[in-house]
Amino acid sequence: MPLDPAKRQAGVFCSLLASVLFACAYYSATLLAELGGEKIYGWRVLVTAPLLGLFIIVSGRGNDISRLWRRALRQPVLWLALLLSSGLLGVQLWLFMWAPVNGYGLDVSLGYFLLPLALVLTGRWCFHERISRLQILACAIAAIGVANELLFAPRVSWPTFVIVLGYPCYFALRRVLQTNHLGGMWFDLALSLPVALWFALEPMQATAAAQPLLWLALLVLGLGVVSAAALILMILASDRLELGLFGLLGYVEPALLVVVALLLGERIAPSQWITYLGIWLAVLLLAGEGLARLRAGPRQTPP
Repeated sequence: MPLDPAKRQAGVFCSLLASVLFACAYYSATLLAELGGEKIYGWRVLVTAPLLGLFIIVSGRGNDISRLWRRALRQPVLWLALLLSSGLLGVQLWLFMWAPVNGYGLDVSLGYFLLPLALVLTGRWCFHERISRLQILACAIAAIGVANELLFAPRVSWPTFVIVLGYPCYFALRRVLQTNHLGGMWFDLALSLPVALWFALEPMQATAAAQPLLWLALLVLGLGVVSAAALILMILASDRLELGLFGLLGYVEPALLVVVALLLGERIAPSQWITYLGIWLAVLLLAGEGLARLRAGPRQTPP
C-alpha cells in the first residue's frame, strides 16, 4: 500500500533535519574542544539518555524497555551481551565527538560512507541475505578504495575502520539479541551512564578553562538536546518512509560531515583521492539501485 504523500513529505523533512542536526552536533564538538573528546562524550550521553527515555514514554513505546528488562531478569547472562552492545555503541559515540576535535573529521565521514556497503556484506555473510550483482560491483569498487587507503595513503585511517568494522558488529549483535528497537538503544545508553558520568566529572585541566563555565554548560546542554532531537527525528522518519527512501536519505549525513570537516580546515590528500572517488562511486551505485527499486514499487503477487 503506497504511503500518503503528506506522510512521506513529513518523513523526508524529518530525515533531512535529523542529518543537519547530526552535522551540527559534529561541529559543536569543536566549540567544546577544551573539554576533550571523552568529557564531551560523557556529557552527551548524560543529557541524551533521559531525553530519549522521555520520548519513548510519551510516544507509547515503553513496552520495548519493559519487555527487555523482564528478559534480562529471566536470563541473567543476557546482561553480559547487553554490556557488550552498550560498549560497541559507546565507542562509536565517543569517536563521533573525538574525531572533529583531533583532525579526523574526514576519516569519520569516510567511514559513514562505507558503512552501508559494510552492512550489505554483513547481511550476506552473517544472515545469508541476498546480494545483487550491482551490490557486488559496488563492494568491489569500494574495496579498491580501501586498498588504496591501506597501501598509499599518508596515514592509516583507523577511525574509518573502527566505524566500518564496529557498527556492523553492533547492529548484528542487536539483531541476534532481538534488541533492534528503540528500547534496546535506550538500554545501551543507560548501561553506559556510569562510564559517561566518570568521564563527565573528571577534573578539567587548569589550562582548559578558556571559556566561562556557564557558557560551556549551555553548550553541553545544547549538544545533548540536539543529539536527542536528531535521533528522535530519525526514528520518526523511519516510521514515515519506505525503507529504500529512508536508506537513500541516510547518505545526506556523511555528505554533511565532509562539509564540516572541510570547514574545520581538513583537506583530502592527493594520494587519498582514489579512496574517496572509489567509495563515492560505490555509494552512487547503491543509491541508483535504491532509486530504481523505489520507482518500481512493491512487486505485485499474482492472485
